[in-house]
Amino acid sequence: MKTILVVLDGLSNQVAQHAMGYLYAECAQGKGQYYVMTCELPSLSRPLYECILTGVPPVKSGIIHNGVNRLSNQQSLFHYARAAGLTTAAAAYHWVSELYNRTPFTAARDRHTSAPELPIQYGHFYSDDRYPDSHLFEDAESLRLQHDPDFLLIHPMNIDDAGHRYGLSSPQYRNSARVADGLLSHWMPGWLEAGYQVVVTADHGMNNDRSHGGILPEETQVPLFVFGASFSLQAELMPLQTELCGTLCTLLGAEHDKPLCRGLLRLNKGPAA
Repeated sequence: MKTILVVLDGLSNQVAQHAMGYLYAECAQGKGQYYVMTCELPSLSRPLYECILTGVPPVKSGIIHNGVNRLSNQQSLFHYARAAGLTTAAAAYHWVSELYNRTPFTAARDRHTSAPELPIQYGHFYSDDRYPDSHLFEDAESLRLQHDPDFLLIHPMNIDDAGHRYGLSSPQYRNSARVADGLLSHWMPGWLEAGYQVVVTADHGMNNDRSHGGILPEETQVPLFVFGASFSLQAELMPLQTELCGTLCTLLGAEHDKPLCRGLLRLNKGPAA
């Protein structure tokens, strides 16, 4: 099944619980399910992009801080999808390009990617944390309409940026989450109507020191929303961040050797991990 993964960078579950009105409304209509998920450690961005997209925790992947600038040495969702003959795309922060396509990121070469031979075949990558989320979602929709990807990653940064500027308890941080929810309300109905399975989550949360990286619940507890006919919508499940890669590979019908949360999937069909 074609799948869209939305990673709302820096969205603490504490704020998601009261700011994501549209996502909760879809869940209330029986179209989705919300879970609380604990991120791996350290609760930092680049290590957790790698974790979400490969199923490997930072201490095992070696991507243990944001300054580790090298290609991943793991097999990612993009690699498995390409091996299965599927089309991949991403509208994301440039660290994702550096992990799976080319490093270091060279804007003139990599910002707009059209390279069928790479793991992420089609991409719009940004390097300014204040790049508007509204533009990022438009970039993603452009990729979807032009290339009809089987797997599309959408990764906006404004929530995390507001958290670093103003902190967890600030109106700026909460309102950035509400803006992202509003953007999803604009685009997601069309994705669901087109038959996409949609997963919305975060890499890590945020604290009142305007940072993250530690073990506080507000830093490590993140939301996981799933939407689409392929999900079981069982409320009692406790998915792990390391299970996202394998679960999405199974959803895509791509062979893999990753752990997965089978209970998330309605049909429980697909390659075994």
